[in-house]
Amino acid sequence: MRTPKFLAVFISLSFVPIVFAQAPLHVEMAKVESRSLSRTVPLTAELTPYLQTDIEARVPGYVERVLVDRGSMVRRGQLLVQLSAPEMGSQTSASEAVFHQAEAEVSQAEAQAAAAGSTYERMAEAAKTPGAIAGNELLQAQKQKEATDALVQSRKAAAKTASDRLKATESLQGYLGVKAPFDGVVTERFVHPGTMVEQTGRQPLLRLEQVSHLRLVVPVPETYVASISLGKAVVFRIPAQPSKSFTGTVARIPRSLDPQSRTMMVELDVSNKGGLLAPGMYPTVDWPVSSSGSLLFVPITSVVTTTQRAFVITNVNGHAHWVDVQKGPASGEYVSVRGALSSGQQVVKRATDEIREGTALR
Repeated sequence: MRTPKFLAVFISLSFVPIVFAQAPLHVEMAKVESRSLSRTVPLTAELTPYLQTDIEARVPGYVERVLVDRGSMVRRGQLLVQLSAPEMGSQTSASEAVFHQAEAEVSQAEAQAAAAGSTYERMAEAAKTPGAIAGNELLQAQKQKEATDALVQSRKAAAKTASDRLKATESLQGYLGVKAPFDGVVTERFVHPGTMVEQTGRQPLLRLEQVSHLRLVVPVPETYVASISLGKAVVFRIPAQPSKSFTGTVARIPRSLDPQSRTMMVELDVSNKGGLLAPGMYPTVDWPVSSSGSLLFVPITSVVTTTQRAFVITNVNGHAHWVDVQKGPASGEYVSVRGALSSGQQVVKRATDEIREGTALR
């Protein structure tokens, strides 16, 4: 039985495969940017007093009065502790008596020198008349004048020594009043009235710290030391007031790393006129870091990360092409990458591994 011609044509057409062309995928592209990285990293620092000292007595004595206590704000030159040493007053009186005695002896020697000088001058005038004065008498008068002049110089030297000794004794007596060497706050008190202070024991009386001006010590890791520069302003915050920011200025760079921590202890000057900061606080510093050269940046959403690889998707002749990359530091909504990319190249802005290699893009 022969199959009708129209039925044969229908059967043959029913076995022809129908191929539908895939429409290009519409994606948003972003440009690869080349720029230097400027960012901040959080570092934990420590606030310390700009000046700090344990105040000690320069002379031994008994504590008579303590005029300040812990927390007292003091000014430079202010009297803090009054010591007493009765024997020092006796030494001053004795030195004063010796000085006055030396002055009297100077006056006596000067009178003797004046008399000897006058005698010599009269005899020298008389000797101009031949035979009036024997030569030996004139010579003796001259020697007497020279001797009294030497005595005057000796007594003056002794008087100066006595004067210096008196000044030294008076200075030591002045040390009985212990004064503040700089403006600051008393943070520790170690003595009370009646305490015996031994000069040889180096017993501190008070501890004084300058808190209106502070040092911010920042341990900067070796990786970031290249970005340190004098005079740079750095922002930091303290746990007590997390919403408030403070500023310090890089003032001292040691140029040496700590061998244990491999950090450089950089010091910043911090003004504390408001008194909100205190030594011993551990602020968090937003340490500025900049790269030495240019880096390539793409949007963070352009990098696809799987368990095997990280990649971006570029457009090559209208088709998707995966390019393996390594992620670096982020800067805002962008992240630095390393790979077979160049500045100005286009990548898919919102990439996903569902955009397969070779997918048509539009």
